[in-house]
Amino acid sequence: QLEDGHSGRLERTEDLWLRVRKEHAPRLARLSLESRSLQDVLLHGKPKLGRELGRGQYGVVYLCDSWGGHFPCALKSVVPPDEKHWNDLALEFHYMRSLQSHERLVHLHGSVIDYGYGGGSSIAVLLIMERLHRDLYTGLKAGLELEPRLQIALDVVEGIRYLHSQGLVHRDIKLKNVLVRKIPASASSQSLFCGKKQALSDG
Repeated sequence: QLEDGHSGRLERTEDLWLRVRKEHAPRLARLSLESRSLQDVLLHGKPKLGRELGRGQYGVVYLCDSWGGHFPCALKSVVPPDEKHWNDLALEFHYMRSLQSHERLVHLHGSVIDYGYGGGSSIAVLLIMERLHRDLYTGLKAGLELEPRLQIALDVVEGIRYLHSQGLVHRDIKLKNVLVRKIPASASSQSLFCGKKQALSDG
């Protein structure tokens, strides 16, 4: 009977923890995103969009000359199509903000919510990040040699290892999400980052 009682309490605890992760955590993350974005726009203003650098299913990446004392920047505009994508984006923002600065991860400078995006037809979240030289996909097409490729692989592993040490999983590791600061003549001067363009999730 004592064992049954403990088992029942354990199940209830697991149910409560699951509810926190699925319901409460996304709501709190969204409140954090909205409040931080308001603070950023009051302090630094709305960023100016430059030329388009790339696009995905839900967002477009633009060049941004400067914002908040950082330059140059990349601006990722995301238009969440539904509540689930809003929650995923808010959680990604929370995880990115909570991570300590790491040389193998793209640094997030701030965020702004644009309520008049597309002529007022939609709401977009603008994530302002450091601007890097190119992605690995483009680098390989340009003929990146073997030695720098091996160094890139080691750098990516280093970034992934750090994320895992923080209890996070990158769910979209691919060539276009590995961003390169520069393509040097020798592998020893590589400075590479594992881009977090898609949502991170807690392990």
